[in-house]
Amino acid sequence: MTAPAVPERLAASEPGWTDSADVVVIGSGVAGLTAALRARELGSVLVVTKDVVASGSTQWAQGGVAAALDPEDSPEEHLQDTLVAGAGLSDPDAVRVLVTEGPDAVRDLIDLGARFDTMADGEISLGREGGHHRNRIAHAGGDATGAEIERALVAAVKRAKDIRLIEHALVLDLLTAEDGAIAGVTLHVMGEGQLDGVGAIRARVVILASGGLGQLYAATTNPSVSTGDGMALALRAGAQVRDLEFVQFHPTVLWLGKGAKGQQPLVSEAVRGEGAFLVDHTGKRFMQGQHELADLAPRDIVAKAITRQMIATGKDHVYLDARHFGDEKWRVRFPTILASCRSHGIDPVRELIPVAPACHYSSGGVRTDLNGQTSVPGLYACGEVACTGVHGANRLASNSLLEGLVFARRIAAHLAEGLPEQREPAADRRTPGLVDADVVPELQRAMTIGAGVIRSASGLAEAGATIGKLIELPYDEPGTPGWEATNLVTVASALIAAATAREESRGAHWREDHPDRDDLHWSGSLDLTLDRNAVPQATFVPHESEENDRHG
Repeated sequence: MTAPAVPERLAASEPGWTDSADVVVIGSGVAGLTAALRARELGSVLVVTKDVVASGSTQWAQGGVAAALDPEDSPEEHLQDTLVAGAGLSDPDAVRVLVTEGPDAVRDLIDLGARFDTMADGEISLGREGGHHRNRIAHAGGDATGAEIERALVAAVKRAKDIRLIEHALVLDLLTAEDGAIAGVTLHVMGEGQLDGVGAIRARVVILASGGLGQLYAATTNPSVSTGDGMALALRAGAQVRDLEFVQFHPTVLWLGKGAKGQQPLVSEAVRGEGAFLVDHTGKRFMQGQHELADLAPRDIVAKAITRQMIATGKDHVYLDARHFGDEKWRVRFPTILASCRSHGIDPVRELIPVAPACHYSSGGVRTDLNGQTSVPGLYACGEVACTGVHGANRLASNSLLEGLVFARRIAAHLAEGLPEQREPAADRRTPGLVDADVVPELQRAMTIGAGVIRSASGLAEAGATIGKLIELPYDEPGTPGWEATNLVTVASALIAAATAREESRGAHWREDHPDRDDLHWSGSLDLTLDRNAVPQATFVPHESEENDRHG
Protein backbone atom coordinates (compact mmCIF):
# COMPACT_ATOMS: atom_id res chain seq x y z
CA MET A 1 0.00 0.00 0.00
CA THR A 2 1.35 3.42 -0.98
CA ALA A 3 0.51 6.16 1.48
CA PRO A 4 -1.29 9.19 0.02
CA ALA A 5 0.53 12.47 -0.45
CA VAL A 6 -0.29 15.06 2.23
CA PRO A 7 -0.22 18.86 1.99
CA GLU A 8 3.35 20.21 1.96
CA ARG A 9 2.35 23.19 4.08
CA LEU A 10 -0.91 24.65 5.36
CA ALA A 11 -2.78 26.98 3.05
CA ALA A 12 -3.10 30.35 4.79
CA SER A 13 -2.97 34.04 4.01
CA GLU A 14 0.39 35.80 4.09
CA PRO A 15 1.48 36.99 7.56
CA GLY A 16 -0.02 40.38 8.35
CA TRP A 17 2.25 41.08 11.31
CA THR A 18 5.63 40.01 12.66
CA ASP A 19 7.17 39.59 16.09
CA SER A 20 10.28 38.01 17.53
CA ALA A 21 11.60 36.06 20.52
CA ASP A 22 14.78 34.15 21.24
CA VAL A 23 12.82 31.05 22.22
CA VAL A 24 9.29 30.18 21.11
CA VAL A 25 7.58 27.41 23.09
CA ILE A 26 4.58 25.78 21.40
CA GLY A 27 2.25 24.33 24.04
CA SER A 28 1.41 25.05 27.67
CA GLY A 29 1.32 21.68 29.42
CA VAL A 30 3.87 20.34 31.89
CA ALA A 31 6.60 20.13 29.24
CA GLY A 32 6.06 23.51 27.62
CA LEU A 33 5.70 25.53 30.81
CA THR A 34 8.69 23.80 32.43
CA ALA A 35 10.78 24.58 29.35
CA ALA A 36 9.63 28.21 29.37
CA LEU A 37 10.42 28.69 33.05
CA ARG A 38 13.88 27.19 32.58
CA ALA A 39 14.70 29.02 29.34
CA ARG A 40 13.78 32.53 30.48
CA GLU A 41 17.25 33.04 31.95
CA LEU A 42 18.73 32.53 28.47
CA GLY A 43 16.79 35.13 26.50
CA SER A 44 13.30 36.31 25.61
CA VAL A 45 10.66 33.55 25.80
CA LEU A 46 7.26 33.45 24.12
CA VAL A 47 4.72 30.69 24.86
CA VAL A 48 2.09 30.04 22.19
CA THR A 49 -0.94 27.89 23.06
CA LYS A 50 -4.09 26.92 21.13
CA ASP A 51 -6.59 27.65 23.86
CA VAL A 52 -6.20 29.19 27.29
CA VAL A 53 -2.91 28.37 28.96
CA ALA A 54 -4.33 25.56 31.14
CA SER A 55 -6.37 23.73 28.48
CA GLY A 56 -3.99 20.92 27.42
CA SER A 57 -3.71 17.27 28.38
CA THR A 58 -1.70 17.80 31.59
CA GLN A 59 -4.73 18.91 33.58
CA TRP A 60 -6.50 15.63 32.76
CA ALA A 61 -3.75 13.37 34.16
CA GLN A 62 -5.39 11.54 37.04
CA GLY A 63 -2.88 8.91 38.13
CA GLY A 64 0.17 10.88 39.10
CA VAL A 65 3.87 11.27 38.45
CA ALA A 66 6.23 8.31 38.87
CA ALA A 67 9.58 8.75 40.62
CA ALA A 68 11.76 6.73 42.99
CA LEU A 69 11.09 8.92 46.04
CA ASP A 70 10.71 6.11 48.59
CA PRO A 71 13.98 5.17 50.40
CA GLU A 72 13.16 1.51 49.71
CA ASP A 73 12.76 2.20 45.98
CA SER A 74 15.57 2.97 43.53
CA PRO A 75 16.03 4.50 40.08
CA GLU A 76 17.34 1.11 38.95
CA GLU A 77 14.04 -0.59 39.83
CA HIS A 78 12.10 2.19 38.09
CA LEU A 79 14.37 1.69 35.06
CA GLN A 80 13.68 -2.04 34.94
CA ASP A 81 9.89 -1.57 35.13
CA THR A 82 10.07 1.02 32.34
CA LEU A 83 12.17 -1.23 30.10
CA VAL A 84 9.79 -4.15 30.60
CA ALA A 85 6.78 -2.01 29.68
CA GLY A 86 8.64 -0.71 26.61
CA ALA A 87 8.72 -4.25 25.18
CA GLY A 88 12.34 -4.16 24.05
CA LEU A 89 12.27 -0.81 22.24
CA SER A 90 13.00 1.71 25.02
CA ASP A 91 16.40 3.40 24.85
CA PRO A 92 18.14 2.38 28.11
CA ASP A 93 20.17 5.62 28.14
CA ALA A 94 17.03 7.75 27.85
CA VAL A 95 15.29 5.73 30.54
CA ARG A 96 18.29 6.10 32.85
CA VAL A 97 18.14 9.87 32.38
CA LEU A 98 14.44 9.80 33.23
CA VAL A 99 14.68 7.75 36.41
CA THR A 100 17.85 9.35 37.81
CA GLU A 101 16.84 12.96 37.16
CA GLY A 102 13.16 12.36 37.92
CA PRO A 103 13.20 12.66 41.73
CA ASP A 104 14.90 16.07 41.62
CA ALA A 105 12.45 17.23 38.96
CA VAL A 106 9.53 16.33 41.24
CA ARG A 107 11.17 18.07 44.20
CA ASP A 108 11.59 21.19 42.06
CA LEU A 109 7.86 21.06 41.32
CA ILE A 110 7.19 21.02 45.04
CA ASP A 111 9.50 24.01 45.52
CA LEU A 112 7.53 25.74 42.77
CA GLY A 113 4.33 25.29 44.78
CA ALA A 114 2.83 21.96 43.66
CA ARG A 115 1.07 20.27 46.58
CA PHE A 116 1.20 16.48 46.53
CA ASP A 117 -0.85 14.30 48.87
CA THR A 118 1.03 13.37 52.04
CA MET A 119 0.75 10.86 54.84
CA ALA A 120 0.33 11.70 58.52
CA ASP A 121 4.10 12.08 58.95
CA GLY A 122 4.30 14.63 56.16
CA GLU A 123 6.01 12.33 53.65
CA ILE A 124 4.58 12.13 50.12
CA SER A 125 1.94 9.43 49.81
CA LEU A 126 3.01 7.02 47.06
CA GLY A 127 0.63 4.72 45.16
CA ARG A 128 1.10 1.97 42.61
CA GLU A 129 -0.10 1.59 39.03
CA GLY A 130 0.12 -0.97 36.25
CA GLY A 131 3.63 -2.25 35.46
CA HIS A 132 5.22 -0.87 38.65
CA HIS A 133 6.63 -3.26 41.23
CA ARG A 134 6.92 -0.49 43.85
CA ASN A 135 4.71 2.25 45.24
CA ARG A 136 6.23 5.24 43.43
CA ILE A 137 3.29 7.29 42.11
CA ALA A 138 3.02 10.72 43.72
CA HIS A 139 -0.51 12.09 43.40
CA ALA A 140 -2.38 15.25 44.29
CA GLY A 141 -5.99 15.77 45.25
CA GLY A 142 -6.40 11.98 45.13
CA ASP A 143 -6.87 11.74 41.38
CA ALA A 144 -6.24 15.31 40.21
CA THR A 145 -2.44 15.28 39.92
CA GLY A 146 -2.22 16.81 36.47
CA ALA A 147 -4.55 19.64 37.43
CA GLU A 148 -2.42 20.48 40.47
CA ILE A 149 0.85 20.38 38.51
CA GLU A 150 -0.66 22.56 35.80
CA ARG A 151 -1.97 24.99 38.44
CA ALA A 152 1.48 25.38 39.99
CA LEU A 153 3.20 25.82 36.62
CA VAL A 154 0.64 28.31 35.29
CA ALA A 155 0.95 30.35 38.48
CA ALA A 156 4.75 30.38 38.15
CA VAL A 157 4.58 31.46 34.50
CA LYS A 158 2.14 34.25 35.31
CA ARG A 159 4.48 35.44 38.08
CA ALA A 160 7.35 35.49 35.60
CA LYS A 161 6.96 38.87 33.93
CA ASP A 162 9.68 38.01 31.43
CA ILE A 163 7.63 35.21 29.80
CA ARG A 164 5.19 36.40 27.15
CA LEU A 165 2.08 34.37 26.43
CA ILE A 166 -0.15 34.24 23.35
CA GLU A 167 -3.35 32.26 23.92
CA HIS A 168 -5.92 31.14 21.33
CA ALA A 169 -3.21 30.75 18.71
CA LEU A 170 -2.60 27.84 16.33
CA VAL A 171 0.94 27.52 15.00
CA LEU A 172 0.69 26.78 11.27
CA ASP A 173 4.18 25.96 10.05
CA LEU A 174 7.84 26.39 10.87
CA LEU A 175 9.93 29.03 9.17
CA THR A 176 13.29 27.65 8.06
CA ALA A 177 16.48 29.06 6.59
CA GLU A 178 18.00 27.95 3.29
CA ASP A 179 19.95 25.21 5.10
CA GLY A 180 16.78 23.88 6.78
CA ALA A 181 17.51 25.29 10.24
CA ILE A 182 14.78 26.96 12.30
CA ALA A 183 14.09 30.66 11.71
CA GLY A 184 10.68 31.00 13.40
CA VAL A 185 7.01 30.08 13.03
CA THR A 186 3.85 31.23 11.32
CA LEU A 187 0.67 31.20 13.38
CA HIS A 188 -2.92 32.32 13.46
CA VAL A 189 -4.17 34.25 16.48
CA MET A 190 -7.87 34.51 17.24
CA GLY A 191 -8.58 37.97 18.62
CA GLU A 192 -5.49 39.28 20.39
CA GLY A 193 -5.73 42.97 19.56
CA GLN A 194 -2.93 43.89 17.15
CA LEU A 195 -1.77 40.27 16.99
CA ASP A 196 -4.84 39.09 15.13
CA GLY A 197 -4.99 36.72 12.18
CA VAL A 198 -1.95 35.15 10.52
CA GLY A 199 1.45 36.39 11.64
CA ALA A 200 5.11 35.38 11.75
CA ILE A 201 7.41 35.18 14.75
CA ARG A 202 11.15 35.12 14.20
CA ALA A 203 12.98 32.84 16.66
CA ARG A 204 16.41 31.40 17.30
CA VAL A 205 14.92 28.25 18.83
CA VAL A 206 11.49 26.60 18.70
CA ILE A 207 10.50 24.10 21.39
CA LEU A 208 7.61 21.82 20.44
CA ALA A 209 5.51 20.82 23.46
CA SER A 210 2.16 20.66 21.69
CA GLY A 211 0.84 17.33 23.00
CA GLY A 212 -0.55 14.29 21.25
CA LEU A 213 -2.83 12.97 18.54
CA GLY A 214 -5.82 11.66 20.49
CA GLN A 215 -8.40 13.24 18.19
CA LEU A 216 -7.38 10.78 15.45
CA TYR A 217 -9.79 8.34 17.08
CA ALA A 218 -13.53 8.38 17.74
CA ALA A 219 -13.05 7.78 21.48
CA THR A 220 -10.13 9.27 23.38
CA THR A 221 -9.17 10.58 26.79
CA ASN A 222 -7.48 13.58 25.12
CA PRO A 223 -8.97 17.08 24.99
CA SER A 224 -10.21 18.57 21.71
CA VAL A 225 -6.93 20.47 21.18
CA SER A 226 -4.96 17.21 20.71
CA THR A 227 -4.95 17.18 16.91
CA GLY A 228 -1.35 16.19 16.22
CA ASP A 229 -0.34 19.73 15.20
CA GLY A 230 3.27 19.50 16.39
CA MET A 231 3.97 16.17 14.73
CA ALA A 232 2.41 17.36 11.47
CA LEU A 233 4.31 20.65 11.23
CA ALA A 234 7.56 18.86 12.18
CA LEU A 235 7.03 16.37 9.35
CA ARG A 236 6.34 19.21 6.92
CA ALA A 237 9.61 20.87 8.00
CA GLY A 238 11.61 17.71 7.27
CA ALA A 239 11.90 16.31 10.80
CA GLN A 240 11.96 12.61 11.60
CA VAL A 241 9.01 11.17 13.51
CA ARG A 242 9.62 7.88 15.28
CA ASP A 243 7.56 4.97 16.70
CA LEU A 244 4.24 6.48 15.62
CA GLU A 245 2.59 3.05 15.37
CA PHE A 246 2.71 2.66 19.16
CA VAL A 247 -0.51 4.37 20.24
CA GLN A 248 -1.46 3.51 23.77
CA PHE A 249 -5.11 2.73 24.36
CA HIS A 250 -6.00 3.22 28.00
CA PRO A 251 -7.76 0.02 29.06
CA THR A 252 -10.27 1.55 31.46
CA VAL A 253 -12.16 4.49 29.98
CA LEU A 254 -15.74 5.03 31.10
CA TRP A 255 -18.01 3.46 28.47
CA LEU A 256 -20.81 5.90 27.68
CA GLY A 257 -22.67 3.92 25.03
CA LYS A 258 -22.25 3.07 21.36
CA GLY A 259 -22.80 6.59 20.10
CA ALA A 260 -20.32 8.32 22.40
CA LYS A 261 -17.53 10.26 20.60
CA GLY A 262 -14.77 12.69 21.45
CA GLN A 263 -13.13 13.01 24.85
CA GLN A 264 -14.27 10.29 27.25
CA PRO A 265 -13.81 10.19 31.06
CA LEU A 266 -10.76 8.27 32.22
CA VAL A 267 -10.93 5.77 35.07
CA SER A 268 -7.36 5.95 36.30
CA GLU A 269 -5.08 2.96 36.56
CA ALA A 270 -4.63 4.01 40.18
CA VAL A 271 -8.10 2.60 40.86
CA ARG A 272 -6.76 -0.85 40.01
CA GLY A 273 -3.62 0.05 41.93
CA GLU A 274 -5.81 0.39 45.02
CA GLY A 275 -7.38 -3.03 44.47
CA ALA A 276 -10.16 -2.74 41.88
CA PHE A 277 -10.37 -5.58 39.36
CA LEU A 278 -11.83 -6.29 35.94
CA VAL A 279 -14.75 -8.65 35.30
CA ASP A 280 -16.81 -9.57 32.26
CA HIS A 281 -20.61 -9.60 32.03
CA THR A 282 -20.78 -12.90 33.93
CA GLY A 283 -18.66 -11.58 36.79
CA LYS A 284 -15.60 -13.59 35.75
CA ARG A 285 -12.17 -12.10 36.60
CA PHE A 286 -10.40 -12.57 33.26
CA MET A 287 -6.99 -11.00 34.02
CA GLN A 288 -5.97 -13.91 36.25
CA GLY A 289 -3.32 -15.93 34.41
CA GLN A 290 -2.83 -13.25 31.71
CA HIS A 291 0.20 -11.69 33.44
CA GLU A 292 2.03 -11.99 36.76
CA LEU A 293 0.55 -8.63 37.82
CA ALA A 294 -2.97 -9.66 36.71
CA ASP A 295 -5.17 -6.51 36.76
CA LEU A 296 -2.06 -4.36 37.23
CA ALA A 297 -0.30 -5.62 34.10
CA PRO A 298 1.10 -3.01 31.66
CA ARG A 299 -1.57 -1.14 29.72
CA ASP A 300 -1.06 -2.90 26.41
CA ILE A 301 -1.57 -6.28 28.08
CA VAL A 302 -4.76 -5.12 29.81
CA ALA A 303 -6.16 -3.35 26.72
CA LYS A 304 -5.61 -6.44 24.59
CA ALA A 305 -7.14 -8.72 27.23
CA ILE A 306 -10.22 -6.51 27.47
CA THR A 307 -10.53 -6.38 23.68
CA ARG A 308 -10.22 -10.17 23.43
CA GLN A 309 -12.85 -10.59 26.14
CA MET A 310 -15.19 -8.18 24.35
CA ILE A 311 -14.76 -10.12 21.10
CA ALA A 312 -15.25 -13.47 22.81
CA THR A 313 -18.41 -12.38 24.60
CA GLY A 314 -19.81 -10.20 21.83
CA LYS A 315 -20.00 -7.24 24.21
CA ASP A 316 -18.74 -3.69 23.67
CA HIS A 317 -17.40 -3.18 27.19
CA VAL A 318 -16.36 -4.96 30.39
CA TYR A 319 -16.63 -3.85 34.02
CA LEU A 320 -14.35 -2.56 36.76
CA ASP A 321 -15.35 -3.68 40.24
CA ALA A 322 -14.39 -1.31 43.04
CA ARG A 323 -17.49 -1.66 45.19
CA HIS A 324 -15.38 -2.99 48.05
CA PHE A 325 -13.66 0.44 48.39
CA GLY A 326 -16.65 1.83 50.23
CA ASP A 327 -17.93 5.39 50.22
CA GLU A 328 -15.10 7.04 52.19
CA LYS A 329 -12.24 5.68 50.09
CA TRP A 330 -13.99 6.76 46.90
CA ARG A 331 -14.59 10.27 48.27
CA VAL A 332 -11.04 10.77 49.59
CA ARG A 333 -8.85 8.93 47.07
CA PHE A 334 -10.81 9.31 43.83
CA PRO A 335 -13.16 12.30 44.13
CA THR A 336 -12.82 13.34 40.47
CA ILE A 337 -13.59 9.87 39.12
CA LEU A 338 -16.44 9.43 41.60
CA ALA A 339 -18.02 12.70 40.46
CA SER A 340 -17.49 11.81 36.80
CA CYS A 341 -19.13 8.40 37.17
CA ARG A 342 -22.07 9.81 39.10
CA SER A 343 -22.57 12.58 36.53
CA HIS A 344 -23.11 9.79 33.98
CA GLY A 345 -25.56 7.89 36.18
CA ILE A 346 -23.13 5.31 37.62
CA ASP A 347 -22.45 4.99 41.35
CA PRO A 348 -19.14 3.10 41.70
CA VAL A 349 -19.69 2.67 45.43
CA ARG A 350 -22.58 0.30 44.69
CA GLU A 351 -22.32 -0.52 40.97
CA LEU A 352 -19.86 -2.00 38.51
CA ILE A 353 -18.19 0.61 36.27
CA PRO A 354 -18.56 -0.08 32.52
CA VAL A 355 -15.19 0.44 30.80
CA ALA A 356 -13.57 -0.08 27.38
CA PRO A 357 -10.20 0.88 25.84
CA ALA A 358 -9.85 4.32 24.19
CA CYS A 359 -6.96 6.24 22.62
CA HIS A 360 -4.87 7.69 25.41
CA TYR A 361 -1.25 8.43 24.57
CA SER A 362 1.22 8.43 21.69
CA SER A 363 4.45 6.70 22.71
CA GLY A 364 6.02 7.91 19.46
CA GLY A 365 6.52 11.41 18.16
CA VAL A 366 9.15 13.78 16.83
CA ARG A 367 12.46 12.01 17.27
CA THR A 368 14.90 13.69 19.70
CA ASP A 369 18.25 12.98 21.29
CA LEU A 370 18.87 13.05 25.03
CA ASN A 371 18.90 16.86 24.97
CA GLY A 372 15.56 17.17 23.19
CA GLN A 373 17.13 18.10 19.84
CA THR A 374 15.27 16.96 16.73
CA SER A 375 16.76 16.28 13.30
CA VAL A 376 16.01 19.91 12.33
CA PRO A 377 18.65 22.35 13.70
CA GLY A 378 17.10 24.72 16.23
CA LEU A 379 13.95 22.61 16.71
CA TYR A 380 13.51 20.87 20.05
CA ALA A 381 10.64 18.72 21.34
CA CYS A 382 9.47 17.43 24.71
CA GLY A 383 6.35 15.90 26.21
CA GLU A 384 3.91 13.75 24.26
CA VAL A 385 4.79 15.32 20.89
CA ALA A 386 8.34 13.97 21.26
CA CYS A 387 9.89 10.53 21.01
CA THR A 388 12.79 10.63 23.47
CA GLY A 389 13.28 6.88 23.46
CA VAL A 390 11.86 6.45 26.97
CA HIS A 391 8.56 4.74 26.18
CA GLY A 392 9.54 2.29 23.45
CA ALA A 393 6.53 0.25 22.36
CA ASN A 394 4.39 1.11 25.38
CA ARG A 395 4.52 3.85 28.02
CA LEU A 396 4.72 2.80 31.66
CA ALA A 397 1.93 4.36 33.74
CA SER A 398 2.66 7.84 35.13
CA ASN A 399 5.96 8.21 33.25
CA SER A 400 4.49 10.87 30.94
CA LEU A 401 4.41 13.81 33.36
CA LEU A 402 7.90 12.86 34.53
CA GLU A 403 9.21 12.69 30.96
CA GLY A 404 7.83 16.16 30.23
CA LEU A 405 9.51 17.56 33.33
CA VAL A 406 12.89 15.88 32.87
CA PHE A 407 13.42 16.49 29.17
CA ALA A 408 12.14 20.09 29.28
CA ARG A 409 14.81 20.72 31.91
CA ARG A 410 17.41 19.04 29.71
CA ILE A 411 16.49 21.22 26.72
CA ALA A 412 17.01 24.37 28.79
CA ALA A 413 20.32 23.04 30.15
CA HIS A 414 21.52 22.34 26.61
CA LEU A 415 20.43 25.77 25.37
CA ALA A 416 22.35 27.34 28.26
CA GLU A 417 25.51 26.31 26.40
CA GLY A 418 24.59 28.90 23.78
CA LEU A 419 21.58 29.82 21.66
CA PRO A 420 22.05 29.58 17.88
CA GLU A 421 22.14 32.75 15.83
CA GLN A 422 18.91 34.09 14.39
CA ARG A 423 18.50 32.73 10.85
CA GLU A 424 16.91 34.52 7.93
CA PRO A 425 13.73 32.74 6.77
CA ALA A 426 14.00 31.39 3.24
CA ALA A 427 11.24 31.71 0.67
CA ASP A 428 8.78 28.84 1.21
CA ARG A 429 8.53 26.93 -2.06
CA ARG A 430 6.31 24.17 -0.73
CA THR A 431 2.88 23.79 -2.31
CA PRO A 432 0.14 24.85 0.13
CA GLY A 433 -2.81 22.58 0.76
CA LEU A 434 -5.78 22.06 3.04
CA VAL A 435 -8.26 19.34 3.91
CA ASP A 436 -12.00 19.85 4.31
CA ALA A 437 -12.82 20.26 8.02
CA ASP A 438 -15.90 18.07 7.64
CA VAL A 439 -13.79 14.93 7.03
CA VAL A 440 -12.81 14.51 10.70
CA PRO A 441 -15.65 12.16 11.79
CA GLU A 442 -14.98 9.85 8.84
CA LEU A 443 -11.25 9.99 9.51
CA GLN A 444 -11.83 9.05 13.16
CA ARG A 445 -14.11 6.18 12.19
CA ALA A 446 -11.55 4.82 9.70
CA MET A 447 -8.70 5.07 12.21
CA THR A 448 -10.72 3.47 15.02
CA ILE A 449 -11.69 0.49 12.86
CA GLY A 450 -8.47 0.03 10.88
CA ALA A 451 -5.71 1.37 13.13
CA GLY A 452 -7.13 0.96 16.62
CA VAL A 453 -6.38 -1.68 19.25
CA ILE A 454 -6.56 -4.51 16.69
CA ARG A 455 -4.83 -4.07 13.32
CA SER A 456 -4.24 -6.06 10.14
CA ALA A 457 -2.87 -5.43 6.64
CA SER A 458 -6.35 -5.31 5.17
CA GLY A 459 -7.75 -3.03 7.87
CA LEU A 460 -4.82 -0.63 7.59
CA ALA A 461 -5.10 -0.61 3.79
CA GLU A 462 -8.78 0.25 4.01
CA ALA A 463 -8.08 3.08 6.48
CA GLY A 464 -5.32 4.38 4.21
CA ALA A 465 -7.59 4.31 1.16
CA THR A 466 -10.23 6.28 3.06
CA ILE A 467 -7.68 8.90 4.07
CA GLY A 468 -6.49 9.18 0.47
CA LYS A 469 -10.04 10.00 -0.62
CA LEU A 470 -10.51 12.52 2.19
CA ILE A 471 -7.36 14.41 1.21
CA GLU A 472 -8.71 14.91 -2.32
CA LEU A 473 -11.98 16.54 -1.23
CA PRO A 474 -12.25 20.28 -1.98
CA TYR A 475 -12.00 22.66 0.93
CA ASP A 476 -13.37 26.05 1.88
CA GLU A 477 -11.47 29.09 3.10
CA PRO A 478 -8.54 28.42 5.47
CA GLY A 479 -9.39 28.41 9.16
CA THR A 480 -8.68 26.51 12.37
CA PRO A 481 -11.03 23.55 11.67
CA GLY A 482 -9.43 22.94 8.26
CA TRP A 483 -5.90 23.37 9.59
CA GLU A 484 -6.57 20.89 12.39
CA ALA A 485 -8.18 18.43 9.96
CA THR A 486 -5.12 18.70 7.71
CA ASN A 487 -2.80 18.00 10.64
CA LEU A 488 -4.89 14.99 11.65
CA VAL A 489 -4.85 13.58 8.11
CA THR A 490 -1.07 14.09 7.90
CA VAL A 491 -0.39 12.26 11.16
CA ALA A 492 -2.92 9.53 10.34
CA SER A 493 -1.22 8.86 7.02
CA ALA A 494 2.17 8.61 8.71
CA LEU A 495 0.83 6.37 11.47
CA ILE A 496 -0.73 3.99 8.96
CA ALA A 497 2.56 3.82 7.03
CA ALA A 498 4.40 2.78 10.21
CA ALA A 499 1.71 0.35 11.39
CA THR A 500 1.62 -1.28 7.95
CA ALA A 501 5.39 -1.65 7.82
CA ARG A 502 5.76 -3.25 11.29
CA GLU A 503 4.69 -6.84 10.65
CA GLU A 504 4.71 -8.06 14.23
CA SER A 505 2.83 -7.50 17.48
CA ARG A 506 4.71 -5.63 20.17
CA GLY A 507 3.64 -3.38 23.01
CA ALA A 508 0.78 -1.13 21.96
CA HIS A 509 0.94 -2.31 18.32
CA TRP A 510 -1.16 -5.45 17.82
CA ARG A 511 -1.34 -7.03 14.35
CA GLU A 512 -3.77 -9.95 14.32
CA ASP A 513 -2.16 -11.14 11.05
CA HIS A 514 1.29 -11.08 12.73
CA PRO A 515 0.40 -11.99 16.32
CA ASP A 516 3.89 -12.67 17.68
CA ARG A 517 6.74 -10.42 18.73
CA ASP A 518 9.62 -10.80 16.26
CA ASP A 519 12.92 -9.66 17.77
CA LEU A 520 14.90 -11.14 14.89
CA HIS A 521 13.42 -8.77 12.32
CA TRP A 522 11.79 -5.95 14.28
CA SER A 523 14.09 -5.03 17.17
CA GLY A 524 14.30 -1.40 16.17
CA SER A 525 12.31 1.71 15.33
CA LEU A 526 10.54 3.05 12.27
CA ASP A 527 11.51 6.61 11.37
CA LEU A 528 8.97 8.53 9.29
CA THR A 529 9.70 11.41 6.94
CA LEU A 530 7.90 13.01 4.01
CA ASP A 531 9.53 12.30 0.64
CA ARG A 532 9.77 14.82 -2.23
CA ASN A 533 6.15 14.13 -3.13
CA ALA A 534 4.99 14.68 0.49
CA VAL A 535 4.28 10.96 0.92
CA PRO A 536 5.10 9.49 4.36
CA GLN A 537 7.94 6.98 4.16
CA ALA A 538 8.91 4.57 6.96
CA THR A 539 12.57 3.56 7.37
CA PHE A 540 13.50 0.77 9.77
CA VAL A 541 16.44 1.57 12.08
CA PRO A 542 17.79 -1.44 14.02
CA HIS A 543 18.57 -0.33 17.55
CA GLU A 544 21.95 -2.02 17.64
CA SER A 545 23.31 0.02 14.72
CA GLU A 546 22.07 3.43 15.82
CA GLU A 547 23.82 3.78 19.17
CA ASN A 548 26.55 6.10 17.91
CA ASP A 549 24.00 8.05 15.89
CA ARG A 550 21.81 8.78 18.93
CA HIS A 551 24.50 9.48 21.47
CA GLY A 552 27.65 10.28 19.55
